[in-house]
Amino acid sequence: MANYIQREDYLNKLIARRDNDEVKIITGPRRCGKSWLLKKIYKDYLLQHGVGEDEIIIVSFDLEDEISNADLSNREALKKYLYDRISDEEKHYYVFLDEVQEVDGFEKIVNGLNAKDNVDVYITGSNSKFLSSDINTLFRGRGDEVRVNPFSFKEFCTDRDESITELWKEYYTYGGMPALRKFSTEEQKISYLNRLWNKTYLDDVVERNDLRRRDVLESLTDSLCSSVGSLTNANRIKNLLESVQRVKVDVATVHSYIGYLQNAYLFEGAKRYDVKGNRYYDSIQKYYAVDVGLRNARLNFRQQDPTHIMENVVYNELRCRGYAVDVGVVESRTMKDGKSTFSQHEIDFVTTNGRERAYIQSAYRMPDDEKREQELYSLRKTGDSFKKIVIVGEDIAPYTDGQGIQYIGLFSFLLSSEKIL
Repeated sequence: MANYIQREDYLNKLIARRDNDEVKIITGPRRCGKSWLLKKIYKDYLLQHGVGEDEIIIVSFDLEDEISNADLSNREALKKYLYDRISDEEKHYYVFLDEVQEVDGFEKIVNGLNAKDNVDVYITGSNSKFLSSDINTLFRGRGDEVRVNPFSFKEFCTDRDESITELWKEYYTYGGMPALRKFSTEEQKISYLNRLWNKTYLDDVVERNDLRRRDVLESLTDSLCSSVGSLTNANRIKNLLESVQRVKVDVATVHSYIGYLQNAYLFEGAKRYDVKGNRYYDSIQKYYAVDVGLRNARLNFRQQDPTHIMENVVYNELRCRGYAVDVGVVESRTMKDGKSTFSQHEIDFVTTNGRERAYIQSAYRMPDDEKREQELYSLRKTGDSFKKIVIVGEDIAPYTDGQGIQYIGLFSFLLSSEKIL
């Protein structure tokens, strides 16, 4: 039995896409486990199912990899190497190209390989060249994306025998970056997360986008980390940077730099959606960190508010399960003293799989009737019959109340394989 976390959800996605005549593009932030998924987990699967060792061709362009093929970063050299390896037309080959964005014009080679009947192509990438919006253009409509994130809480708990509460404390503090499993002390974990920010992520964003204002990028990163789960926009962030951090910047630059951080898969934005009006608010949204440990490290572990961290973890879990996620708002008018009063009430997540919808509240605590009513009011006011769920930070047995609202404890939700939709 392999002595590593199998990451079965991602493995199954690759298995389902095997030999489907499309380029499999494994995307996600650096060091989240993309290369391991492809070069170890999926390779082991293929070997166990009759594929020969010589039929699996792996080329890595990650300069931090122990076995990097940087000398093949020239497109013609890479092409010659690959075509020499796939010369036997009687065999079926699996070609893995890791961090292939390092090769200028890589898409021409990939498209050529994909056109061959006896080649199945898999590539990994960690930046904006692999945005979903660009995949069809790069790969002539034959690109199939698999997004990989750091460990989910369920994966994080694999092969661990500590109590669930102790594991949760560790997870919401240091997050789920796979390499953390090899570090035994807090000092090592903190140092590793800080190195990721300073020597991997931010350096990469600056270099790839030719940025002149690293100070703006760093201040903006701090701001996004500090405000996870809070509604904001580029103008608000600009004002915050200028008033608090004394960084002069214009709105257009803030907007662009947020895009660069999202393109590096470090943050995701959730749009604000009017449930009754069936429309989006263009000017404001929430941002969530791809990993709460990275978020905490960036803030020197000063702002570990359990409410917002739990909300961030729930958001990431929903996205890992393949759902589209928006931030919901329910608008209502009430009469008071003969006057009409307009109000807005938030639903943490409006989740959909393209066919069905569910409303989800992330409630760290509901200690009294007032807090309970605050969490439930917007769910009751949606005016529809879609599924309504409250995820509670306490360890509770799942139940459904008289109004059809479902309640589930945080650990039960994160450790369950049961689909919401």
